[in-house]
Amino acid sequence: MEKARETPSNTATDPPANKAVEATGSGIAKLTKRAAITQIVTAIVANITIISSGMGIGFPSIAMMELTNSTTSVVLSESDASWFASITSIMCPFGGLLSGYLLDKVGRKKTLYCINIISIISWAIMSFASRTDESVLFVELIVARVIIGIAIGLSSTPASVYAAEVAHPRLRGRLTLLTAGCTGIGMLLVYSLGYMFKEDWRYVCTICGVFTGVSLITVIPLPESPSWLVGKKRSQEAERYLKVIRAIKEDNHPEIKAEIKALEENVARFRSSEAKKSSKMVQLKKPEVYKPLSIMCVFFVFQQFSGIFVIIVYAASFSVEAGVAIDPFLSAVLVGLTRVVTTIIMSFISDKFGRRPPALFSGFGMACCMFGLAACAVFPVADTEYNWIPTALLVAFIFTATLGFLTLPFSMNAEVYPTKIRGFASGLTIFFGYTMSFIILKSYPAMVIAIGNENVFLFFGLVSLVGIAFVYFFLPETKGRTLQDIEDYFRGGKEMPSDATKQDSKA
Repeated sequence: MEKARETPSNTATDPPANKAVEATGSGIAKLTKRAAITQIVTAIVANITIISSGMGIGFPSIAMMELTNSTTSVVLSESDASWFASITSIMCPFGGLLSGYLLDKVGRKKTLYCINIISIISWAIMSFASRTDESVLFVELIVARVIIGIAIGLSSTPASVYAAEVAHPRLRGRLTLLTAGCTGIGMLLVYSLGYMFKEDWRYVCTICGVFTGVSLITVIPLPESPSWLVGKKRSQEAERYLKVIRAIKEDNHPEIKAEIKALEENVARFRSSEAKKSSKMVQLKKPEVYKPLSIMCVFFVFQQFSGIFVIIVYAASFSVEAGVAIDPFLSAVLVGLTRVVTTIIMSFISDKFGRRPPALFSGFGMACCMFGLAACAVFPVADTEYNWIPTALLVAFIFTATLGFLTLPFSMNAEVYPTKIRGFASGLTIFFGYTMSFIILKSYPAMVIAIGNENVFLFFGLVSLVGIAFVYFFLPETKGRTLQDIEDYFRGGKEMPSDATKQDSKA
């Protein structure tokens, strides 16, 4: 990546009272306190949409027992219930692909509208699902889960891409992590609602639907991404919204003009290297696209096959298999709470230490926890004074996973691709990631039967160890880099300076 460019004369003459900070790359307006608040609030509002998707991910964990053992309503067979739990994973990849199309075609804001609307439809169908006819109930639940699966796939990219494009480089790291944080909040909320209303999953769906309706309303005042507007040759609108995001009121402000010009040059550079109307496949052959695409897809492989999503989706049953002594529903709440708290911590760690160090620590911690759970499976501790160890290991696994392998693939996916193809490439990556998720989630029950819990835990631990090597040798550091810096790095024209962090801190 190219070295951060500074203008010493500008830095020296800035008035102290302004407390403005120069960007790490040229063409980016200074980060004032007011601008920082605006960008943070904007990114948070955009990510409220993602909470509903988190609820959708965690919902099967709290509904399965009531769906198969209800005394007040018709129930599903074990086979039907397994389809209810897994159908979402099948649909998420298609939502990921649709996300890429919508992001480029209709923009970031309208894509958020779409996520909320289809999520409301899904929660409404489940809220009013049949109580008397098993066949009708099954069809309604499958239709609803197919819809929410598409919404979950859709939601994996737009809010983080939006945050990456509106945020100053100094804020981008923590703001792109909001998607992971809000997904975790959604899961925690649905786990908690399931714990409080164990025998009424329809009421839980109603609460989730109402929340999603409120989320839809909050999207209305959001400004559209200036990067997308420039890509659509709507520079005047881009300038107007960029002034809002950068908290600058003056017309024809030089910093706004410079940033718009930088965005236009970025789009022009990408277009000039294309053949006329070149296809997406042609664009994928460019190093600034296929290099980050390859890295992110492999990162998602390590994320999925290290067992993270297995614990998230099978929270209650996994707790039983791991030998956790507390109530399975309470264990699920504990998993959700740990994830949310750690994501908040991660937002500060990411901007202070970058992406690579937390990822390395994450892989090491996950491996240790899985090896520990394997030992507990071989030497059971349920009836001993050490029965707390599996619980501690489970919580520690979620803690270390959230520090890196769980959150970073999603947050980095929003910042490593060129603007012109960011929507398509990030959507393609999410498609691949959720395809891997479907494979491991469908395989997990069979793996437990075939090789036993202890060997499944060992497998997850070994994948985490190999993941450490991948991070060390291949994952680039994006801390403090502008999106243009990152694109130049993958194109091969620039190298990242070893003293970049020091220069950023002085900017």
